[in-house]
Amino acid sequence: MSMTRRRPTCRTVTIVAAASLLALIPAGPGAAATARPSQLQRDTDALHDDGVTGVSVTLETPEGVRTARSGVGDLDTGRPVPRNGYVRIGSTTKSFVATVLLQLVGEGRLSLDDTVDRWLPGVVNGHGNDGRRITLRQLLQHTSGLPDYIGDVVPDPSAAGYRRHRWTTHTSGERVALAMRHPPSFEPGTGWKYSNTNYLLVGMVIEAVTGHAWEQEVQDRIVRPLRLTHTLAPGNWPLLPGPHARDYQQFEPGGAMTDTTIAYLPFDGDADGSLISTAEDTNTFFTALVGGELLAPAQLAEMRRTVEVPPEHGAPPGTRYGLGLEWTPLSCGGGYWGHSGNGFGYTAWPASDGRNAITVSLHSRPGDEESEGRQLGHVADLVDHALCSST
Repeated sequence: MSMTRRRPTCRTVTIVAAASLLALIPAGPGAAATARPSQLQRDTDALHDDGVTGVSVTLETPEGVRTARSGVGDLDTGRPVPRNGYVRIGSTTKSFVATVLLQLVGEGRLSLDDTVDRWLPGVVNGHGNDGRRITLRQLLQHTSGLPDYIGDVVPDPSAAGYRRHRWTTHTSGERVALAMRHPPSFEPGTGWKYSNTNYLLVGMVIEAVTGHAWEQEVQDRIVRPLRLTHTLAPGNWPLLPGPHARDYQQFEPGGAMTDTTIAYLPFDGDADGSLISTAEDTNTFFTALVGGELLAPAQLAEMRRTVEVPPEHGAPPGTRYGLGLEWTPLSCGGGYWGHSGNGFGYTAWPASDGRNAITVSLHSRPGDEESEGRQLGHVADLVDHALCSST
């Protein structure tokens, strides 16, 4: 769930991708037109060629929707990746949750300058962590310094460990308590470090303010108004609805691909990364968010106030982080907003430049950082090519 290009214990944060048809290129004077893959399809195929088992891209522009797929959706049967299939979107969930909190700010029910302790007294405490000194803004922007709980719920990052622990469930409070066993990374507001613990607390604050679970508020405030009929919060239900591709995790360099389609409930079930959606729904959400349909101008401006993401976190150069929203520059000028997410065996990378929206879905992850970094670089290039060619 984190932004960094790390081993499969984390979810990556960044922004994603594109889709396309075949372009007809004349073979020469008087010759018949020859079908040639588009840039979008070539970029999608490049990801499969680099080891991703299955790739799906959906690009929406004012001219229409283009899609590209490569590889297979099931290594055993060889069936293709389904069009607009259900996918886990991991940390992309954070943009939905941040939107709800900012709507509550706009309604005057809380302030970004409220401390965590104001709404969750005593929850953030111990080993130098202090909820009296951390604001809601710092949670949303990952400037709180709070430790990440992810390592605590992945005691054995292996195929056997995945199978052994995937059914283990925790409450939000239990996950936060695991994180509180570690010291903070820095004093609140003095640095930036991605921590999924921040968004567990945001979800808990939403419930403290509204009396409803964060899932219900996302449903009522975002999913239903935008008619996102294929977006859901499954809680501790571990299966994906159909149609969907299967996900595969390589737990060690050069090792076998393990089918990880069943959720890893220790980290796939909370406000930091549990939503299931489709590319079309995800594109609709980011188009609406960036276009000002979900937040008042003041709250959208706050969301888009960014800080620099340090280079060691593995995001594309120039990436900046707002309040649950990430900005990445484009080679053709300007940039795009989004928030990627990942877990065992999957990566989702949505992006919108305000005019176009794209979501890339990868259905496997490699077992070494070098390969993952290279594949994510291909994704960043794909998104850049797609959005720059659509402007």
